Amino acid sequence: MFYSLKGILIHTEPGFAVVECGGVGFKCMTTMNTLRALPPLGRETTLFTHLNVREDALDLFGFATQAELNCFKTLTNVSGVGPKAGLSILSEMAPEQLALAISAGDFKALTRAAGVGPKLAQRIVLELRDKVAKLSAEAPAGLSGGAGIPSAAGHAAEAVGALTVLGYTPSDAAAVVAKLDSSLPTEELIRLSLKAMGSRM
Repeated sequence: MFYSLKGILIHTEPGFAVVECGGVGFKCMTTMNTLRALPPLGRETTLFTHLNVREDALDLFGFATQAELNCFKTLTNVSGVGPKAGLSILSEMAPEQLALAISAGDFKALTRAAGVGPKLAQRIVLELRDKVAKLSAEAPAGLSGGAGIPSAAGHAAEAVGALTVLGYTPSDAAAVVAKLDSSLPTEELIRLSLKAMGSRM
């Protein structure tokens, strides 16, 4: 329903920010990473949003980047992961760090987030790694080789796999990663790819 909000930042507290648009203040639940990225009060800002509809409430979530929003949606699609856990994880980790942890099977990294125990962290990693494997299997044959496409080995392939965790298709991720220096660390490739994808939106 709401894709984004652009307006004046009028209030922040741990866990949420209020953006005034056309005289209406929208309370957006958010992460610590987004709160740190916001401008000073009274300045204009844009948040990418997700409306969560429940029987007794409408909760609006807002994020500084499209990547963080995609990550939140992906996390909350995992069985047993609610918005609170999603925000907690993304307050502890940037999208590229989360994607890398999931693609590497590092569930312990997720347990640093408040309220996320080992069992939930393992479920997140297992479900999302399965998703990556399925997407990779369905990807065009050219994804694992050919002109302009990174091979299935090395940092480039790890970055492509991690980007699929954030909701990008393997072919889109591969096309962007292929333009970067594959000798860069995987996390840097993910960060640069997210920046490039964000600038096209």
